[in-house]
Amino acid sequence: MTKLKGTVAGAGYFSRYQYEAWSRIPEVEICALYNRSEFRAREIQKQFVITRYYGDFRQMIDTEAPDFVDIVTPPETHFEMCDYAASKGVAVICQKPLAPTYDLSLSLVETVRKRGVRFMVHENFRWQPWYREIKGLLEAGVLGRVSHLYFRMRTGDGWSDDAYRARQPFFREYPRLLIYETGVHFIDTFRYLLGEIETIYCKLHRLNPDIKGEDAGQVFFGFRGGATAIWDANRYNESNDSNPRYTFGEMRIDGQKGHLELDSQGHITIKRLGEPPYRHPYRHEDRGFAGDCVYAIQRHFVDCLLGNRQVESTGEDYLQNVRVVEACYESARSGQGINLLTYVR
Repeated sequence: MTKLKGTVAGAGYFSRYQYEAWSRIPEVEICALYNRSEFRAREIQKQFVITRYYGDFRQMIDTEAPDFVDIVTPPETHFEMCDYAASKGVAVICQKPLAPTYDLSLSLVETVRKRGVRFMVHENFRWQPWYREIKGLLEAGVLGRVSHLYFRMRTGDGWSDDAYRARQPFFREYPRLLIYETGVHFIDTFRYLLGEIETIYCKLHRLNPDIKGEDAGQVFFGFRGGATAIWDANRYNESNDSNPRYTFGEMRIDGQKGHLELDSQGHITIKRLGEPPYRHPYRHEDRGFAGDCVYAIQRHFVDCLLGNRQVESTGEDYLQNVRVVEACYESARSGQGINLLTYVR
């Protein structure tokens, strides 16, 4: 069996999902990790039995000469790390947000492309099993032509005066939070399900005065194919679910033949016009993060490396998400709708 030699940069909260997923992919051996904090790195190293730790990213790449590197560090570090790894011919999978701004994201993508290495953005929401299943149902024509998608999100992790400190404290300092950090996931997922976005209208709010960025809002999307969508999101108020981070909310999709609903437990219910609703059977489990989507995307990345195939979530495709993110903020600032066909940043 071909074995890929991998390295990882980062040892923060979310990285544990990625280390755990790599440990279940038999074609991968994570041989080393880098992190600024040695204490955190040693915890990860011990938990996942990783041989070597480095306090210098470049030294890790030079010494290990890996097949790929998984970058799980803050956005402001991504350009330098991606550029250096790519300059050494190392394939890269990099967490989102790709960079703090669109211009930096564009520069990063262009730089890595010129290096000629395989590059993938770790945009994992579209790999949640319910979205893969719903995509198949839509392609099979179960609902006919889709007219509208509605998603309601209430994570309830942002209402206290110490909101986000325990898990991701840097969220408190982000000047842009809801769309930049969370909304981009749904923008990518909606594009995956319904195609390219053409029009946007966005209203944003900050409900918790102890953080810097927005934590609630509503976004209206118009799609090239004629469908519309509303993302009604709020990190401040709570849902009634014991695990609001499994599906992150509830979704309904309407089509000419009927509708489907995704609930917070991952169940998909389909109702054709004039017929009773029924539960659609498919496999999903509460493992890892949000239906084990981290494992799914990393499995895809490895399969593409071994099979010399193009990945989903290329840098070029991810730039479309960032462009929509910027348009959301411009709409919220101006109070006007944005047409992406004519939108100039």
